[in-house]
Amino acid sequence: MIKYSALLTAIFCITTQAQENHHNLVIGTYTNSCASDGMYVYDFNTDTAETYLKGSTKSIVNPSFLTFSLDKKFVYSVNENGNDSQVSAFRFYSDSGNLQFLNSKSSEGNDPCNIITDEKNVFVANYTGGNITVFGKNEDGTVGKYKQIVKHEVQTVHANKSEASQMHMLQFSADKKYLISSDLGKDYLYVYRYNPEEKLDVLALSYFLELKPGSGPRHFTFSEECKMIYLINEFDGSLAVLSYTNGELKVIQETTIVDRKFKGKTRAADIKMSADGRFVYATNRGDANTISCFTIKDNGKLKLVRTTSTLGNGPRNFTIDPSGKFLLVAHQYSNEVVIFSRDKTTGMVTDSGKRIAVCSPVCLVFE
Repeated sequence: MIKYSALLTAIFCITTQAQENHHNLVIGTYTNSCASDGMYVYDFNTDTAETYLKGSTKSIVNPSFLTFSLDKKFVYSVNENGNDSQVSAFRFYSDSGNLQFLNSKSSEGNDPCNIITDEKNVFVANYTGGNITVFGKNEDGTVGKYKQIVKHEVQTVHANKSEASQMHMLQFSADKKYLISSDLGKDYLYVYRYNPEEKLDVLALSYFLELKPGSGPRHFTFSEECKMIYLINEFDGSLAVLSYTNGELKVIQETTIVDRKFKGKTRAADIKMSADGRFVYATNRGDANTISCFTIKDNGKLKLVRTTSTLGNGPRNFTIDPSGKFLLVAHQYSNEVVIFSRDKTTGMVTDSGKRIAVCSPVCLVFE
């Protein structure tokens, strides 16, 4: 009897460990450039970086960016489609990888490119619409009616050229008291006071910071202790380190992901921090197609470790797997996800040889 119990315990431990080594990876794509189903769900083995397709959506237009609900039961995606742009909700079945379409709503702004959610609301950044839309959430996970549209009407002028808003990214502060957004068109970061219980004025502008004219603030990430923000600027490839205190921002360092000898077109894309809070990574598209690794110093400032080819064309988005051993880069134009092995000690990445072939991937999210 004792031997039988020990055998059952061993089998349970092996099964549990095997399950822990497998995670769902959801990929958002553009469907108007090549043959794509929309969103794809892959099983990802964090020991070997092996993947297999579990499921996909059908007839979902350009789900270019997506996010999980906090309980992982739902996925929300933008549908980046000009005047017909929408935001959609899906029930997610973790075991099968099935994404069940629930409903969609007009995004109330053209070409949404970023989406986040919490228990109460769904927030969408509309790029060419130049606004932020706040939607309520229903108990069944569906997207509710929009509560608020935030748009900054006043245009800035850079070198005799008027610049309209192009909202690009949204992220909560750690205490959820504020929401920060990047305006690529006007070169601003906005900080909004978040009022989750309000029915209309959910976001109230609290603070804004103007950045270098023409830099194009795109994506950003908080430091581990949420005292710093690391911001990548699309047009000049600069990477800014900002201190963050109670909803206010201050630039304390500016570095770059562009090599001094590089003469081509720069289009910085995405930025992420490793889960251990030691490294920051940033991608550059254009003619570069690189990813740069920076180490975070004790004072929060950055030091370049290495810049590496992403081995593809158009590294739009990337993510680090839950184990921290692999870094995955979505190449929008060469139609594949390149999987790099990642050294946790040095931060450097090397080609694992593993690939995921998929049409126009632009967003990678682990469950």
